Amino acid sequence: MEHDREMNLWLPGWNNGSQAEMTESRLFILSCFIAALIGILTIAYTAFQWRRNINLGWMKAIARSKKNPKTRHKVPLAPHTWVLESVSRGKNLNCCVCLKSMSPSQTLGPMVASDSFIHRCSICGAAAHLSCSLSAHKDCKCVSMIGFEHVIHQWSVRWTEITDQPSEASFCSYCEEPCSGSFLGGSPIWCCLWCQRLVHVDCHNNMSNETGDICDLGPFRRLILSPLYVKELNHTLAGGILSSITHGANEIASQVRASIRSQSKKYKHGNEPSVDPVDSGSTGDTSSESMADAHKTVHSSNRVEENCNGGTNVGDHYQDGELDKKIESKPSFKRSGSINQKDESQILQLKQNYELIDMPPDARPLLVFINKKSGAQRGDSLRQRLNLLLNPVQVVELSSTQGPEVGLFLFRKVPHFRVLVCGGDGTVGWVLNAIDKQNFVSPPPVAILPAGTGNDLARVLSWGGGLSSVERNGGLCTMLQHIEHAAVTILDRWKVAILNQQGKLLEPPKFLNNYLGVGCDAKVALDIHNLREENPEKFYNQFMNKVLYAREGAKSIMDRTFEDFPWQVRVVVDGTEIEVPEDAEGVLVANIGSYMGGVDLWQNEDENYDNFDPQSMHDKVLEVVSISGTWHLGKLQVGLSRARRLAQGQSIRIQLFAPLPVQIDGEPWFQQPCTLAISHHGQAFMLKRAAEEPLGHAAAIITDVLESAETNRVINASQKRALLQEMALRLS
Repeated sequence: MEHDREMNLWLPGWNNGSQAEMTESRLFILSCFIAALIGILTIAYTAFQWRRNINLGWMKAIARSKKNPKTRHKVPLAPHTWVLESVSRGKNLNCCVCLKSMSPSQTLGPMVASDSFIHRCSICGAAAHLSCSLSAHKDCKCVSMIGFEHVIHQWSVRWTEITDQPSEASFCSYCEEPCSGSFLGGSPIWCCLWCQRLVHVDCHNNMSNETGDICDLGPFRRLILSPLYVKELNHTLAGGILSSITHGANEIASQVRASIRSQSKKYKHGNEPSVDPVDSGSTGDTSSESMADAHKTVHSSNRVEENCNGGTNVGDHYQDGELDKKIESKPSFKRSGSINQKDESQILQLKQNYELIDMPPDARPLLVFINKKSGAQRGDSLRQRLNLLLNPVQVVELSSTQGPEVGLFLFRKVPHFRVLVCGGDGTVGWVLNAIDKQNFVSPPPVAILPAGTGNDLARVLSWGGGLSSVERNGGLCTMLQHIEHAAVTILDRWKVAILNQQGKLLEPPKFLNNYLGVGCDAKVALDIHNLREENPEKFYNQFMNKVLYAREGAKSIMDRTFEDFPWQVRVVVDGTEIEVPEDAEGVLVANIGSYMGGVDLWQNEDENYDNFDPQSMHDKVLEVVSISGTWHLGKLQVGLSRARRLAQGQSIRIQLFAPLPVQIDGEPWFQQPCTLAISHHGQAFMLKRAAEEPLGHAAAIITDVLESAETNRVINASQKRALLQEMALRLS
């Protein structure tokens, strides 16, 4: 008993001691962990600073080598095209003049304006402080080497991380040793702005002595517009030349106004003018993606101010707003079409900064159109990346004041070229309309870089559903390889005439490439369009655009606005009236097998409809289906339901007895009672990514053979076109 009492007396003390020891041990472990963490962070920071100092040393070594007369290249000087950017986008960059970091300095006071922005070259990606940019070397990409016998390498510092790089470009092109930015050492690196090849600065002299610094333009030589054939015009000179051009442009504009007035006076005493469906198409189908160029940032003002590289926007640097307004507000009636055609050609010629001369017949350059207002909102980034890979002259930015006509006019003398449209379905339609107006003997085929929201036409042509799919498959380098080996296919284009009860046109015809919708689906598109006009900042990428589409669609699920829809429309296909189901709240007319971001409305594999033919985008036949509300649209999107087939035909008329929302290729509006008359307009050449199978590669090879045969005058343009159409039909 006494022993037990003694144990009880000692246990409380022992328990208290063990708890104190445990607390001390935990504090010791925690302090060790914190010390280890601080040590790791210190080592990482030291390594980062070490690498940064070595990279800075490399840049200084390159800068010194550039000042050495023995290593100076015999390349025309090309100043940088500076644009203003926020300093927050200049992290991890160094000034190309003073070589100091572009990161904002950590000051206690407020940042001044000069500290808030930096200069960034829109062509090569070099960055400079506002106070340093005037002293920068003129070593940017030279877009014109007219008079040179060969293209000369333009070796430059890699001022920015290269997102798109050919696979073989990671080794020195002379010693074939790896070229990397490792902080463990090595020789400084130069990168050619044309062929993207790398060379150690130490290897350059030997390479230059052996090869003469001749550049073959690298793996994309067939797509690159060679600077040997680009002649810079003198429009960018200051003083009298610019004033004379402006005066001449104003004279042309005044002549256009006088001609229109004189013709309108004649027509006042004549019959009511008719609408020319061919000449007026582009004004009726201008993409809403391209008409929202509202924000005026420091980019545009500075681009005009210091564009010393000849103005790579191909006409974006003239501020003759009067001139652009005349083009945009051009009347769509036949009486003015013939008058404006010659004058518009003269206006386009005045807006050119470059001219293409003596192009070889076997050249196949790529003309790129970028709409930075498309759904993905990545236009600025895409343009800079394409400027690095191609000639900046062949990259044209679309806006409300500059359409595709400027770039097509530049390429008007190129016998064979291809077009890449970086944008959504509306932008593709805009470019196709412009190509129609040019009346090419051999129209250029069009590829699509999907930068919109739905990208339905790009999906059908196997280019992917968005920019993320392009990046996953290798980026722009892989995209350019696919364009070079793509097969030419055919796309039906349809004219939509809006008629009144007397059968007269109410407005210029619109053109349909993908689909037309009337009813509940058009209402969702219209709501999204209105929301985008009111709050453009909400539509900053493709994913958020789809989220907003889903939200607007969910709002309409319980809305029975279209319960009387079957009695508000009348559908006639090839002269036969089609019964609209009583539960229908919308009618869709489809030309391709993708709707609303990948939904197949017709579903060729559906065996429940034996009396219909499979859908094709080049059979000159449209498909008509009905949907039974917004909830039905949602189920279509996730594959839980199917649209109801109604008819197929070549001529479709939809009569509206009440005001209803209508959309064409995602461009919505609210339409008063009328008749929508849809008829075949023509066919456009499109580029389809060749499948990884012999059939796909064969189509691409045949296309190349036919173009070479036309170049060698074995066949003419019309024969080549007929053969391409037959090939597309047989290989589809």
